[in-house]
Amino acid sequence: MERQVKVLHLREKVSSLAALLLETNHGGFPVIYQLEQAHEEVFIGSITRLELCRILENEMLFETQNEGTYKQHAELNYNEISVKFLNSTKINLLLNKYRTDNQYKDYYVNLKPYINQSAMTVHAHFSLQRTYIIFRTLGLRHLTVVDLRNHVLGIITRKDLMAFRLEEKLLQSENLESYNDRR
Repeated sequence: MERQVKVLHLREKVSSLAALLLETNHGGFPVIYQLEQAHEEVFIGSITRLELCRILENEMLFETQNEGTYKQHAELNYNEISVKFLNSTKINLLLNKYRTDNQYKDYYVNLKPYINQSAMTVHAHFSLQRTYIIFRTLGLRHLTVVDLRNHVLGIITRKDLMAFRLEEKLLQSENLESYNDRR
């Protein structure tokens, strides 16, 4: 079963973010950006679920479609965005309100001040052993997988690198290869 990677853009609809957070339990999301209309969307950083929840708790950060520029006066500082405790009941009620109330369908959030623009990535054919070492050494929670043109292909989590998951994936890969060889 292949999961599709959930990516975010620098400017996202409040209602879309709320739906995403309610419908997934992902801990982090790659953020992509399209420099110019004719160019492709490329990975520019990542943002965590906690950070997205903190942003959505602050309606002062919401902007309309017409507001093309970032509101300089409305920004959360590091301490406000990184507080670890979330009231899950309160945030779920808020997310449901944003997802269902038509008022929020026209509001956007600029994620640029909050993304980790120095987020680690690995290329699609990067060594599994080295990926594991990077996770262990840096204490990462997730790592974005990109191709040579910096397009997001996937995301690796700690759970993916647990021993039993690795063995399962390697066996699936070996079975697929032997099946293809027989064809």
